Amino acid sequence: MIKIALIGQPNVGKSSLFNRLARKKVAIVSDISGTTRDVRRREIEISGRAALMLDTGGISKVRGKGEEMSDGSEYKIFKNVKQKAIDTAKEADIVLYMVDGKCIPDEEDKTFFYELQGLGKQLALVVNKIDNDKELERLWDFYEFGINEEEMFGISVSHNRGTKKLFEWLYEQLPPSEEELEQEHRESLSEEELSLLVDPIEEGQEKEEPFDPNHIKVAIIGKPNVGKSSILNALIGEERSVVSPVAGTTIDPVDETYNVADKTITFVDTAGLRRRGKIVGIEKYALMRTEDMLSQANIAMVVLDGSQPLSDQDEKISGLVDRFGLGTIIILNKWDENRDDFEKISKEIRERFRFLYYAPIMAVSAKTGRGIKKLEDKILTVFENYHKRIKTSVLNNTIEEAIKRHSLPSPNGNRLRIYFATQFDANPPTIAVIMNKPRLLHFSYKRYLINFLRDHLGFEGVPIRLVARGRGERTAEQEQFEATYQKFDIPSDFILPKFELQDDDFCEDEVCH
Repeated sequence: MIKIALIGQPNVGKSSLFNRLARKKVAIVSDISGTTRDVRRREIEISGRAALMLDTGGISKVRGKGEEMSDGSEYKIFKNVKQKAIDTAKEADIVLYMVDGKCIPDEEDKTFFYELQGLGKQLALVVNKIDNDKELERLWDFYEFGINEEEMFGISVSHNRGTKKLFEWLYEQLPPSEEELEQEHRESLSEEELSLLVDPIEEGQEKEEPFDPNHIKVAIIGKPNVGKSSILNALIGEERSVVSPVAGTTIDPVDETYNVADKTITFVDTAGLRRRGKIVGIEKYALMRTEDMLSQANIAMVVLDGSQPLSDQDEKISGLVDRFGLGTIIILNKWDENRDDFEKISKEIRERFRFLYYAPIMAVSAKTGRGIKKLEDKILTVFENYHKRIKTSVLNNTIEEAIKRHSLPSPNGNRLRIYFATQFDANPPTIAVIMNKPRLLHFSYKRYLINFLRDHLGFEGVPIRLVARGRGERTAEQEQFEATYQKFDIPSDFILPKFELQDDDFCEDEVCH
């Protein structure tokens, strides 16, 4: 796929143009210089032609060591940001170099632009903040860059002025889509040849996008400076995220995709989450995106700093994962040396993160690579469990065994019966138990059943949702489950009678199949 890179100094409007091209606010935009630090990637379409858009951090004169911070850490951040932008320009097929039209041409801009011309890339100069016709006169100053008139565009992203001409130019640089090629092919055929073509899709019928069970979406979540970006780089095998000792370096969620065996894994490195009272500057924008990323993920990797004691903030962050019902792996990072306190720390995690009792705990070191391969394998295992569906006969046999080991309670003399169970959803696994008095089933026994199912059916790393329902109760989930059977032309009476049986229809056993 053709790659388009947005390059330029900080605060010239690159992220705003990126959002305009993506037709969605996927990049954080603010007046604060240096908001974008990592490279954002997004597939876009321009009049049906596809491209991969790359939004980079600002290229500017890197501050000297110690100018802003005594340890020179800010110097390291912006040095890394600039280098990534340069590497992205070399990787791209088309480069849009963006400048601020309200300022006179900058010598550093011109120097870097000349270097890009030497790379032989398809290059355009985008002069932003040309808000009205009178300001178009400023474009004359930018001919100093040695650019042709056809490849210089005066635009205003905020006012959506001049962008149409830029998009038309980009459209011409992109290869034709499959639909265009098909149309050209049809136009070249005679009427007789056209009559022989059979279109497999009837007119007005849309193609259904098939569900891809091989695409894993993993969100990396944790406090600032616990090593989330370092783990992402270690898993992918190259530095895709900016890493520095400064807490809060990652602002925009960074998504990267790579293949493992027959699976495609998309990682989203989210910004570190502080306590509200400690959020400063542009970090407030990071909070706006993390929950959105979690809602789209299948699996969450909760990263903890293995070299520091657990904190209340770690516990609050973990609660987000539990709320979204994701497959979960708890990672103790910075485990650089052999230590004998893993069992002790694991016990403390289990005590504090009781709601994530199902999540495996792994000790890794992004710095040395220790445990990274095992982590990759664990992601695949948890994903399989997240999508797992259990046959109804196996599920009911397991429930029956659980009841034999620990009988159903009899609250206030009421005898409870579970008639049968069925899994009506996955992602995460969701199971309905049909019983006579569902409201009397205590949460402790429900938890016992969940743990029993997890131990015997292999649901490591994923939450199990167990719903107690009475006969004849129809939930939205059950209707969806029945609709799935109807989709495969299975008669509705194959399922529905089970929800409408009378007392005489049941045997005396606790579970009937």
